[in-house]
Amino acid sequence: MLNVEDWAEIRRLHRAEGVPIKEIARRLGVARNTVRAALRSEGPPRYERAARGSVADAYEPQVRALLVEWPTMPGPVIAQRIGWPYSEGPLKKLLARIRPEYVGIDPSDRTVYEPGEIAQCDLWFPETPIPVAERQARILPVLVLTLAFSRFHSATMIPSRQGGDILSGMWQLIAALGRVPKMLVWDRESAIGGTGKVSIPAAAFAGTLATRIRLAPPKDPEFKGMVERNNGFFETSFLPGRAFASPADFNTQIGDWLTTRANTRTVRAIHGRPVDLLETDRQAMTVLPPVAPVVGLTHRIRLARDYYVRVDTCDYSVDPRAIGRFVDITASPTTVEVFCDRELVAHHVRSWAKHLVITDPDHVTTAKQMRQALAEQRRAQQQSQQNGARRHGDGRPVALRALPDYDALFGVDFNPTIPTDPTAASAAETSNP
Repeated sequence: MLNVEDWAEIRRLHRAEGVPIKEIARRLGVARNTVRAALRSEGPPRYERAARGSVADAYEPQVRALLVEWPTMPGPVIAQRIGWPYSEGPLKKLLARIRPEYVGIDPSDRTVYEPGEIAQCDLWFPETPIPVAERQARILPVLVLTLAFSRFHSATMIPSRQGGDILSGMWQLIAALGRVPKMLVWDRESAIGGTGKVSIPAAAFAGTLATRIRLAPPKDPEFKGMVERNNGFFETSFLPGRAFASPADFNTQIGDWLTTRANTRTVRAIHGRPVDLLETDRQAMTVLPPVAPVVGLTHRIRLARDYYVRVDTCDYSVDPRAIGRFVDITASPTTVEVFCDRELVAHHVRSWAKHLVITDPDHVTTAKQMRQALAEQRRAQQQSQQNGARRHGDGRPVALRALPDYDALFGVDFNPTIPTDPTAASAAETSNP
């Protein structure tokens, strides 16, 4: 078969230099008909191997019969049904070729994002454990927010994936933007919309910000593929070679990296840098609400005798004077506050560790004083009971009469005199058989 180099040389000699066909055939050592065929061809010669068929061709009718009724039947099940005796490669090629005829093809259009419309949100779990206490390190979630138009990224590490902590992180990132995107896209994160419906705290958060939370369809990561790809970008470009002393150190490092690297690189899809398009994105968003949304972890309990409340997995002390009363607990990523009748009864720095006990020394001192006061009160009551002296509320002693006075008043004698004369005693026994 004539190769491409000879084909090109034949055409050059004949058309550019006017060399006759016979001379070309002599120079290149090919037949004159080969030269004529090369001059008549519209393109370079190509080698095409004749189809030899496949061992799967004989099974195609059976496979098609199964796909008519079950278009999505897995390949291993089809192989079992038709008694497939070979390796899985030929059957996979057959299914890849004919299955679309029964399942159909779902083409995806190119999406165009308008400024200020959409921000995609997700939780990223870096594999690097972060020190949170002495001899304790945890893998903590990172809330990532990506603006769809400008591709601007922002991220912050949060204590847990509970709803209150996620909403706290979202409010922190949105407040840093200074504007509110018109739609926040989430997957079905359990605290945001794990049931397929936006949770009540998340709906209240969106209502306060005058925005909308849209949940991705189940098993459809491409719905928010932009932020998913960014998580992979963080894994490969931010994490390698870094060490973190604390969650605050992590947030500092990723904030600096986003400012100097991620948001200043040129993105091919938008033909520019995210930092240059951010202002256009912001101007199309809505303004921040006049009142901050309710975020953080909140719950209400009756304070027990040990005067501790639990947030996440850690216990925090409370002023013991609130024992037995209802207290309201509010926890942000940085602080834990406890209120009783709107009065602050505890304030702690929140710990991101697990199963720790955080105690305020003032609360311990107050509890000790209360125990001492109670012990003195009980001791005084006990001594008063032993002395037989009872007192009114103003301290005046309560007058007490002897019980025999009441016996004499009502003519009751519980202790009759026993006669000492033996004759009198015998007469008494005879009269009282």
